[in-house]
Amino acid sequence: MSVDHYENFPVASLLLPARYRPAVTAIYAFARTADDIADEGDLPAAERLRLLAGFRAGLDRIACGEPSQEPLFQQLQAQITAHGLPLEPFYDLLDAFAQDVVQDRYASFDELLDYCRRSANPVGRLLLHLFDAATTENLRRADAVCSALQLINHWQDVGLDLDKGPRGRIYLPQEDLAVFGVTESVLRCRVASAEFRALMRFQVDRARALMMSGAALGRSLSGRIGMEIRAIVAGGLAILDRIEAAGYDVFHHRPVLRPSDWPRLFLRSVFA
Repeated sequence: MSVDHYENFPVASLLLPARYRPAVTAIYAFARTADDIADEGDLPAAERLRLLAGFRAGLDRIACGEPSQEPLFQQLQAQITAHGLPLEPFYDLLDAFAQDVVQDRYASFDELLDYCRRSANPVGRLLLHLFDAATTENLRRADAVCSALQLINHWQDVGLDLDKGPRGRIYLPQEDLAVFGVTESVLRCRVASAEFRALMRFQVDRARALMMSGAALGRSLSGRIGMEIRAIVAGGLAILDRIEAAGYDVFHHRPVLRPSDWPRLFLRSVFA
């Protein structure tokens, strides 16, 4: 399955030392391909789950030390072996992708954060293991940054997610919709009412606070790795700023980062 994707954040960018790029590329290929199985195309849910089960079987073979036949898993196995990467984060990613197939509403923010714990945090944890920097505090900060990035992606894509799946996907917690008086029918009208703007302001503020609680990770890691983290944090905060600048109307002004933004963000990361 081949799908073109807009990405907020660079993958295996030039800021990373070259020795890490094959591993980052293999991790990304695994996550991107499995995520596409869950999200893209017109396959029925049962077929998506069957394909994701095949990915789980591929991880099981790696865990047992058996050779992989598919190129994607061959590359992944080579990098897992070379760098001693843990397998649990890969399994967590698959759990989250399978959840996307069967769940399209979240009752509470805590429930959404649990999804982020498995859909986003594993990538940060794998990178810290790759960089030999998986201390308790670094893992906590990475979790905060990755969960914040996942939330930011959800908030910029509120309108796009309404078209996913048979009912549409709504990541805005049901408890928050109720508090701010925003119904699903209002969301489907794609009108940025005063209530919707207040709801989005609340979510943006919450995502920014979560991001800032982990932002020190970029200063605790040295060299180009720290610069990469600082640039990613700056990119996430820039998206939140653009949501605010659009008056929280993500239906008609979806914020994105363009190639011309990255030199400024990278420059900011140097002096952060």
